[in-house]
Amino acid sequence: MAHTDNGVRAVAVLEASKGLLALLVAIGLHAYAGQNLSLLAIDLVTHLHLNPASHYPSIFIAAIGSISQTSLTLMALGAAAYTLVRFIEAYGLWHNLRWTQWFALVSGAIYLPFELYEMVHHFSLLSVIVLLINLAIVLYMFRVLFARV
Repeated sequence: MAHTDNGVRAVAVLEASKGLLALLVAIGLHAYAGQNLSLLAIDLVTHLHLNPASHYPSIFIAAIGSISQTSLTLMALGAAAYTLVRFIEAYGLWHNLRWTQWFALVSGAIYLPFELYEMVHHFSLLSVIVLLINLAIVLYMFRVLFARV
């Protein structure tokens, strides 16, 4: 059983890492709420030594400028909720709670069709890696859950 515990704990660490990344996104979104996003986008573009008037940087600036403060707040709340779910899942997996093993299996399996679509229609090494990691986790959690039956 120690081998299974180590594998499940590795999945817990991955989930906690995803939660930490989402927390950083939530904090970042919250930090920029109430600010003029167009000016921030122009500052970023000029910092990268790009011409803000050229085609792609101007599209980026317009897109960032069109985000409402309400949308920014909702994105921050969504990222915070995702953080909470990932941290709860990581805690439960670390402590070998069966319901979180089921949650890891189901939540990972839900993403598989989307990741497969992304890989087929927008092929990249990153899309292959993400799909393979998620597939490995889903198969591993399936094995953990049904080895006990």
